[in-house]
Amino acid sequence: MGTASSLVSPGEVIEDGYGGEGGEACEIPVEVKPKARLLRSSFRRGPRVIGASFKSTGSVDLEYAAEYERLRKEYEIFRVSKNNEITSMQKKEAKLDEENKRLRAELQALQKTYQKILREKESALEAKYQAMERAATFEHDRDKVKRQFKIFRETKEKEIQDLLRAKRDLEAKLQQLQAQGIQVYDPNDSDSDDNQTTVTAAGTQCDYWTGGVLGSEPSMGSMMQLQQTFRGPEFAHSLIDVEGPFANVSRDDWDAAVASLLQVSPHVPQALWSNTVRCYLIFTQETKAELDIFIKKHSPGLRRMCEGLGHFYLNVCFPEESAASCAVERMQEIERSSVCVLLIKSTVTSSVVEDCEEAFVKNPDGHPLVLYLRTEEGHSLTGPARQMLERVNAADKAAKVKVVDHSGSAEDGAELIYVQLEKIIKQELLGLEGADVDSKDSGIEEGREEDSGDVLWDLHDEQEQIESYQQACSSSTSQLGFQKYIDRLNDMIAAPPPTPPLLVSGGPGSGKSLLLSKWIELQQKQTPNTLFLYHFVGRPLSTSSEPVLIIKRHTVKLLQHFWSLSGLSMEPSKILEEFPRWLERLSSRHQGNIIIIIDSIDQIQQAERHMKWLIDPLPVNVRVVVSVNVETCPQAWRLWPTLHLDPLSPRDVRSVVNAECQSIDFKLTKDQEKKLERHCRSASTCNALYVTLLARMITSSGLCWSQEKSVDQFLQCQDTMSLYRLALKMTLSSLSTDRERHIMREILCLVCASHNGVSESEVLDLFPELHLPVLSSLLYRLNRLCVVTLRCGLIRFQHLQAWEAVRLEFLGGGSSSATYREKLVNYFSQQLSQDRVTWRVADELPWLLQQQEDRTKLQLSLLNLFVSQNLYKRGHFSELLAYWQYVGKDKSSMASEYFDSLKHYEKSCESEDSMTKLANLYETLGRFLKDLGLASQAVAPLQRSLEIRETALDPDHPSVARSLHQLAGVYVQWKKYGNAEQLYKQAMEISENAYGAEHASVARELESLAMLYQKQNKYEQAEKLRKRSVKIRQKTARQKGHMYGFTLLRRRALQLEELTLGKDTADSAKTLNELGVLYYLQNNLDAAKVFLSRSLEMRQRVLGPEHPDCAQSLNNLAALHTERKEYETAEGMYERALDIRKKALSADHPSLAYTLKHLAMLYKRRGKLEKAAPLYELSLDIREKSFGPKHPSVATALVNLAVIYCQLKKHSDALPLYERALKVYEDSLGRSHPRVGETLKNLAVLSYEEGDFENAAELYKRAMEIKEAEPSLVCGNAPSRHSSSGDTFSLRGPAPLPQAPR
Repeated sequence: MGTASSLVSPGEVIEDGYGGEGGEACEIPVEVKPKARLLRSSFRRGPRVIGASFKSTGSVDLEYAAEYERLRKEYEIFRVSKNNEITSMQKKEAKLDEENKRLRAELQALQKTYQKILREKESALEAKYQAMERAATFEHDRDKVKRQFKIFRETKEKEIQDLLRAKRDLEAKLQQLQAQGIQVYDPNDSDSDDNQTTVTAAGTQCDYWTGGVLGSEPSMGSMMQLQQTFRGPEFAHSLIDVEGPFANVSRDDWDAAVASLLQVSPHVPQALWSNTVRCYLIFTQETKAELDIFIKKHSPGLRRMCEGLGHFYLNVCFPEESAASCAVERMQEIERSSVCVLLIKSTVTSSVVEDCEEAFVKNPDGHPLVLYLRTEEGHSLTGPARQMLERVNAADKAAKVKVVDHSGSAEDGAELIYVQLEKIIKQELLGLEGADVDSKDSGIEEGREEDSGDVLWDLHDEQEQIESYQQACSSSTSQLGFQKYIDRLNDMIAAPPPTPPLLVSGGPGSGKSLLLSKWIELQQKQTPNTLFLYHFVGRPLSTSSEPVLIIKRHTVKLLQHFWSLSGLSMEPSKILEEFPRWLERLSSRHQGNIIIIIDSIDQIQQAERHMKWLIDPLPVNVRVVVSVNVETCPQAWRLWPTLHLDPLSPRDVRSVVNAECQSIDFKLTKDQEKKLERHCRSASTCNALYVTLLARMITSSGLCWSQEKSVDQFLQCQDTMSLYRLALKMTLSSLSTDRERHIMREILCLVCASHNGVSESEVLDLFPELHLPVLSSLLYRLNRLCVVTLRCGLIRFQHLQAWEAVRLEFLGGGSSSATYREKLVNYFSQQLSQDRVTWRVADELPWLLQQQEDRTKLQLSLLNLFVSQNLYKRGHFSELLAYWQYVGKDKSSMASEYFDSLKHYEKSCESEDSMTKLANLYETLGRFLKDLGLASQAVAPLQRSLEIRETALDPDHPSVARSLHQLAGVYVQWKKYGNAEQLYKQAMEISENAYGAEHASVARELESLAMLYQKQNKYEQAEKLRKRSVKIRQKTARQKGHMYGFTLLRRRALQLEELTLGKDTADSAKTLNELGVLYYLQNNLDAAKVFLSRSLEMRQRVLGPEHPDCAQSLNNLAALHTERKEYETAEGMYERALDIRKKALSADHPSLAYTLKHLAMLYKRRGKLEKAAPLYELSLDIREKSFGPKHPSVATALVNLAVIYCQLKKHSDALPLYERALKVYEDSLGRSHPRVGETLKNLAVLSYEEGDFENAAELYKRAMEIKEAEPSLVCGNAPSRHSSSGDTFSLRGPAPLPQAPR
């Protein structure tokens, strides 16, 4: 066992047996006795005694055991305490880790804040430097203005002295003449001196602005309000609202009324239905040979001609065997037809008689008519044929039917029909006036570009929007309960500014488009001085959903209202960026309101990114209304004022269903009505589209299903999508053959897979076995069920849900779309030819290849120069650029590709015609590159275009002027103004020699030169050129643009003449008055006087001489006499009209103000200022009562009264009027509005006359700053043609419009 000393040796380490693993070894000192000593004591005791040995050993063991136990306990206590310390340290460590993380996060936040502050500091420094630069520029401009004003003051002081001397001499001569009894009038006076510049009281003539300053006169009647309720400072109605259209004679108010008959955008031919020349052919078996020859031999030529001009061509004829079963389709096609041709010989059938009755007898003026009569010896007309021709002859009172009497072969007869139709299409339908269609690339397109300046416009996009609006307006909404929404929309629009965009929200098919269309239609009638810009977005990925095209279209329409298309960039990002600036700039010049409506804005590609301008504050006279699907509305837009369309009420549902049933004389049973009422209660089954479609399906179900079965089956559909799918199945089951069902599926799938739809002629090409009667019947059924419609000549889906239903039903959710896109790619690739590309090929082929992800073929199609030219010339700049970006080419490599392709094409050009096309291609490429900002690369193609035209045509040919104009634009970008000026002048000289000094192309060069001079601060030269350009625009607008408006006026006049042949009645007198106004607007003053005099006499007999209608006739006759310079007679009639209206009407009635205005102007013209002043004061009172004291119209009346006071030498009375007018203009229109500048200049002149030269200089400086702040508008301060307010600074005559492309 051993002694205790054997348990541990000095320096050894014992391990903790209780601490388990993880314990720490400790060295424990133990005091032991020497071993040898123990041995000696035991030997000394003698023999060993067993008991004694056990006792000593046990005592030692017990002693060490107690010591061990004590040490063990101490170690245990030590170990526990250390473990506690370790736990505490671990907690502290975790806490420190958390604190470290927090401090790191704070450090990162501080670093970000530091970076932000650093950037803000840099921005502030940059802004400071810019402010310093502006301050330096301001100081420079101030010194410049001071110098100019000093020169101006010294010059004017000398002129005033000279004029005062001349005035005294003239007054002396005038007194001598008056003493002899001679009255002196100004021979240049006209109906209204609103547009004349008169001499101020001091004799100075102010021509800085287009209109006069102190001598200007407002068109008071044009700003009178229809209702006495005040609806906001900028929403006043014109006098047109008070007495209806064509009620009063006045050039000031009605030049704009005539102009409003024209489309603001380029003219779309009204004779064509949906952009298609539809030739309806009525024939018999005897003339079928001529028909077959014409269709096979001559019809393709007409189609090529129409498609080359951007239209479709379609022959419509129904064989005898199918005519009886297609009666409805025949009537519809006759109504849509552009020209009708009747081919007969001796006999006629009943269907021929019916068609002839509808086309030739009932509506002989509806469209051009051609009668082909084949005569042969021995064959005479039968009785029915003779009677039919007699009826046609009797109905043709105006001898408009073109008769082709032919006795030769069928081939010659077909050619005669072709010649007649070609002439009608060119001259009557397309308005080419005998133009050579083959030269369209140089002539027709050149004319279009001349009319629209450098802005490229797509007629097809515009016509699509017009037809979308018209189709929505033609839908009946009276049963949908929309009147409450219209009233609420009116209230929201009339809210005081600033107003954010208004949101019209609702579920799919709730009727948002119908509501907006009806509201626009009503507003256009009630507020003709309001400018409406609307856009209806179609299905996603279509052209109508392209944001750049939408914004460009709105910008161009805005610019057209101000006679200017200059300064508009074609680069996509700049178009989106500059639109808010154009809107702000042009709205300040428009005296009415501008309302922008965008339907289904959430369908626009990346709407939130491209429509950021909606978030910015809008100008005070601008309102924006957008409609969205409540499910897809962006979150940021949900804060705008919202008009939500609720589901239809049970009463509205019954109204819709009953209206559809009554339209075809169909009646539901009471049990079915109850079922419908119970069914249409959920949100998905009582929206407008669902209920309309359900009603159409019920009324159409008799063709294929029993009524009971159909109604029960329809009611199982719980949403619009399932109802549409059932409608497709129902239509399929109604077709008679499997082949027809297959064709229907194929057509709908092709429309679904295409970019913008397919045309009827394209469908007939794709399915040669399909005949037009079958297609017409099928489209009629699908249109009836709200599936498809025809828009701009293309078959499209009526609603987004119809498109989605076709995708799900026939395309497996879109998985089969690639197959149908490939079919379209093959078709359009066959149509593609190098020398002529239709707009359809350019629209569809690149898009289809992009969807197929075939970059190689896409690049090849883009390198077909005519495809790119077609896209660019129609303004699809962004689309063309997107294709190249998809291919992976940057701008420079794209330019190189085009240039190489042109060089290759040039090798094959030999004839004059091909060289002309080559020059057009080079010019297009140059313009394209210039718009992209690649001016250095644009020069080469533009110079090459110029060389070709000078060589192949003539150095003085008008197309050479176009090349010079484009080259000058490049030099302007390079700021080489001297070179640009020389080229512009050379182009203007060529245009003047070719067209005359007053042609639109000359005006374009003048505008470009004016812009050039303005960039060089040559403001006086620029202003002269601007004025000359405006005069040309005015004259060409009257000579060309208004011809279509005058045609409408003449047509209306002929209709009214037939209504005046009855007895004397108030309505007949009203019609006579309207006729007089219409003839007045046609400048036929003699006829106008006859009808207006008859109207006055009849009203005096029927209504009495004191009736207000007699005052209207007197007022119009007075205006007529004023036009003829018969001022004394006019004055008497105005005074009689004023007396009648004072007795019969309230003191603030607009008609009274109308007469006051013209009588005051007449007094002023005749020098009777003392008589004119009280009338102007009364006019001011009327305006204050009508609009309130802070309306701009009141400010205009204040200015006009101040003018009179100045001419009466009452300067102290005029000054407060000017100051009050200035305050009203600044508060209502803004401090930078042109009206503010005009009033400031008036005040400056008045202060100068009073001797306050310092104040005059300050006012004149402010006026100059406002004037120079608007450099981009070519026409200066021209008022909007839609504004009925001619007001103070209107120009003479109507606002010219861009000439419609012929």
